[in-house]
This record gives sequence, structure tokens and C-alpha cells, in this order.
Amino acid sequence: QVQLVESGGGLVQTGGSLRLSCAASGRTFSSYNMGWFRQAPGKERAFVAAINWYGAGLNYADSVKGRFTITRDDAKNTVYLQMSSLKPEDTAVYYCAAGPQKLRAGAMRYEYDYWGQGTQVTVSS
Repeated sequence: QVQLVESGGGLVQTGGSLRLSCAASGRTFSSYNMGWFRQAPGKERAFVAAINWYGAGLNYADSVKGRFTITRDDAKNTVYLQMSSLKPEDTAVYYCAAGPQKLRAGAMRYEYDYWGQGTQVTVSS
């Protein structure tokens, strides 16, 4: 079992930045691929970014490429999502997820076994 807790969400103006954190506990964090997903009101949960277990195999949704960066710190059992140039359409609940090792970190929800409770990000226009 892996327990995931997100933090760092909040209210920010258009063009601003936020850094989300996801702290993991339980089984060995460094053996998992990690992903970020988001869910806006009335929409399906959608892929944002992912990183494989050794910090490579980066994968980003087209809508966030060049604006968001996913990193991980295995010494702290934490994965981060640095978000810049935020837009109102980035408003959503952001979830982190952990899944089994694959060279390219997956973009599909079924590729992840463990999920956090989410953190709200609101971007005002």
C-alpha cells in the first residue's frame, strides 16, 4: 500500500505560479511511477504529467507542455508539479497517483493503483 497526500493548491491569478507536492508513505516510493491528474467540475479526470520510477520517461499533456514541470525527490518521498503561466482553464482538483514501473510513465488512469485525495487549484481571470 502507498498513501499519497497532496498539498500546495490555492487561489492564484492568471499568469501566476504554484507548486504542488505529493508526499508518499508506505511501500518504497522510489519503485513507483508517479503521475498528476486533474478534474474540473463536470469533466472527467484528465492526465496532466507523469514521471517514471528513476526520474525519466517524462510525459505531459499537450495543454500543459512548456508550462508545467514534474519532478521527484526520492529522499523526501515526494513528487512535485511546478505550474507556471496558469490559466483559468487550469482550475481543477489535482490528484497525484502511483503506479508500477514502466519506462514511459503512463497517461491513463488505469495505469495507476494508488491515488491521493486531491488539492484544489483555482486560477482567477
